[in-house]
Amino acid sequence: MADTSFDIIIIGSGPGGYVSAIRAAQLGFKTAIVERDYLGGICLNWGCIPTKALLRSAEVFHLMQHAKDYGLSADNVGFDPKAVVARSRAVSKRLNDGIGFLMQKNKIQVIWGEASIEAQGRVAVKASKTEAPKGALGAGAYVAKHIVLATGARPRVLPGLEPDKKLVWTYFEAMAPDRMPKSLLVIGSGAIGVEFASFYRTLGTEVTVVEVLPQILPAEDAEIAAFARKSFEKQGIKILTNAKVTKLDKKSDSVTATIEEGGKSQTITVERVISAVGVTGNIENLGLEKLGLKTERGIIAVDQFNKTNVPGIYAIGDVSGPPMLAHKAEHEGVVCIEAIKGLNPHPMNKLMIPGCTYCWPQIASVGLTEQAASEKKLDIRVGRFPFVGNGKAIALGEDQGLVKVIFDKKTGQLLGAHMIGAEVTELIQGYVVAMNLETTEAELMHTVFPHPTLSEMMKEAVLDAYGRVLNM
Repeated sequence: MADTSFDIIIIGSGPGGYVSAIRAAQLGFKTAIVERDYLGGICLNWGCIPTKALLRSAEVFHLMQHAKDYGLSADNVGFDPKAVVARSRAVSKRLNDGIGFLMQKNKIQVIWGEASIEAQGRVAVKASKTEAPKGALGAGAYVAKHIVLATGARPRVLPGLEPDKKLVWTYFEAMAPDRMPKSLLVIGSGAIGVEFASFYRTLGTEVTVVEVLPQILPAEDAEIAAFARKSFEKQGIKILTNAKVTKLDKKSDSVTATIEEGGKSQTITVERVISAVGVTGNIENLGLEKLGLKTERGIIAVDQFNKTNVPGIYAIGDVSGPPMLAHKAEHEGVVCIEAIKGLNPHPMNKLMIPGCTYCWPQIASVGLTEQAASEKKLDIRVGRFPFVGNGKAIALGEDQGLVKVIFDKKTGQLLGAHMIGAEVTELIQGYVVAMNLETTEAELMHTVFPHPTLSEMMKEAVLDAYGRVLNM
């Protein structure tokens, strides 16, 4: 007879869920994880990973088109949309299989089905419509001392702009098009919106982006967002800010959108629309109401160690609130599990969570923007260094970009870092480590950076903040 009693049951196997399960197993907890669709959750199967595979294909295509800029030749350059999507799906499957291996390696029991919490310590699992992996338990009643909700989020739907999966897409459909549309409207200019705008534009689609706020990439530093807008528009992406899509009129193979901008109304007709207006937590059908578990604006309310108001129940990742990022979910899960174990972990500082957008050019940031620092009445120093002053960037043919840093003038504390350009998503962690170590400007200026690298710009930006820039 199958064992149905555990120390910890985690509901959801996305980055937060499966990492939490592994940490729990490492700490000696008898652990189970419940999943209804696919191991690895949205991020691995339909989000972070497959979109990066798509964007890599677009990047290589772009480079092939500009082969002559590198002294090379590439004639009759083209692409096969089905093959591009197939590669993306293969990447996801490989990692999906890897999660299954990690569960076996760490002796974590997988329970396949849709979970709800019947009472404190009791989880009911209904049968799933998808095929269970080998060795997984199925529908039934399970008990655990601790229950961790890691149910993630789904695309937010606006009234009147509901996706139909054919003409109006969410990111699910946008990742697996049956053909490349000739024209596309993207509603929303956050990370998801601009990544898809970048991907489709690079492969030849005419793209229009509509943002309701005055700034695209609203979470980013205004200077970086302005740089990005200029770059996107140079690539041929049309951008409308302070604008709102009020109506979608669907035809057999096209959509006419009504857009209000500056008190005026206009219509554009496109083949497809992507709704990228954010995500909302998956809090429904979990039995939260009968437990009296507190929720706020579509997410579960938690304390600094991710405890809910109901003893023995925790929530991590997207379902516990912003920033809705995979790496936030992973670290949050580890902190939560270590707190359950009594290890007294440090609470997570959300100001030190980096954000990355994998459009072209890439964007990465951590900490306060210049505007946020000013709103806090902080006396700051700001340093900048452009890619055009970096030898490695010029050698790569990627000389358009900017590194920006913000320091507290009194203490030398690094308050924020914001970057746009080639490979900045790989560079930002240097500043993240510095902020976690409470590094000052003096220590960063004393650090020797290798040459020739893009990372040298990180030091040069610091030097610029203090009037000591060397290569500009």
